[in-house]
Amino acid sequence: MSAAPLIPNHLSSVPPTPVGGKGDAQPVRERTRTAWTADELMAADFPEPKWAVPGVISEGVNLLAGPPKVGKSWLSLGLGLSVAAGGKAMDTVPVEGGPVLYLALEDTPRRLQSRMGKILGGQPAPSGLTLATTCPPLPQDGNEAICQWLERHPVARMVVIDVFAKMRGNSAPGASAYDADYAAVGHAKRIADHYGIAVVLVHHVRKAGSDDFLTEVSGTNGLAGAADATLVLKRSRGQADGVLHVTGRDVDEAEYALQFHAAAGAWQMLEGPATDHTIGDTRAAILRHLRTNPGAKPKDIAAALPEVSEDTVRRNCSRMATDGQLSKDSSGRYYPPGNTGQPQDTSEVPQLSDYPT
Repeated sequence: MSAAPLIPNHLSSVPPTPVGGKGDAQPVRERTRTAWTADELMAADFPEPKWAVPGVISEGVNLLAGPPKVGKSWLSLGLGLSVAAGGKAMDTVPVEGGPVLYLALEDTPRRLQSRMGKILGGQPAPSGLTLATTCPPLPQDGNEAICQWLERHPVARMVVIDVFAKMRGNSAPGASAYDADYAAVGHAKRIADHYGIAVVLVHHVRKAGSDDFLTEVSGTNGLAGAADATLVLKRSRGQADGVLHVTGRDVDEAEYALQFHAAAGAWQMLEGPATDHTIGDTRAAILRHLRTNPGAKPKDIAAALPEVSEDTVRRNCSRMATDGQLSKDSSGRYYPPGNTGQPQDTSEVPQLSDYPT
């Protein structure tokens, strides 16, 4: 008689989140359909993607990369707490609350407790956030452990794996580096697609910088190619401590200026375009003026900025045009990037990527 298959016991000690009164039936998960005829596909009615953090993290695999010690773990833990509790992520983006699984594979329980205490600032910890410091690699029962947790939490919103290198497992013998990277993300993608949930893989970037943030992700293009979205957190100058670059299949390419509050261990999304916070004060003042007064000349800008001389404004406008931060027409008038005469949105609300309301 053969032995029964070994069922991973990781995460099994955490009770399921109640979804209703006593005796409520668990929702039955339908088998995912994978093939249609062309007319069937056009006639099908698909739900909009679910957002863990609207405009930033959608359902599917989200690769969150950044250099060491930039604050990726603080950001991912803060997002996990926000989504589990409901409220506002990064102190700005409203999120719908729901269970979250956070695999903190490089942390100890003591360090997690310390970090959460700093982020919560005296607020009660959400019971919907499950934290674990160990889990086997995805190909070696790790995916089964996550699936079991998701089965016990059918309304879960997000899974965070920090860091992905701890769970990607060994590559198949003879596989190319690209194929190995693509297959590694594929384990997480199958979970994300089957359960319709956001899975965040925390990862690193290369030491060498690049103008294209996608090419900075450590490894081959197979990682970003297999992921549904890629987010790169980079250090910044100016008022912002970091810029979060986002692109993906269901999210528009965007960048958000973030400020890190060390005393609270929290990242805050700053209002307005990222460029307003990543340049010097004089350039930022010029850019803000041109957003509301496109087509102004240096003399007009200087008149609106009495603390800055006209010569300084003229030099800065010229350099900003050279750096691609402003556009200039043949008559010497300046405009914000991408604007050649049309007024731009002057809303003070952060310009989040479009997402279903």
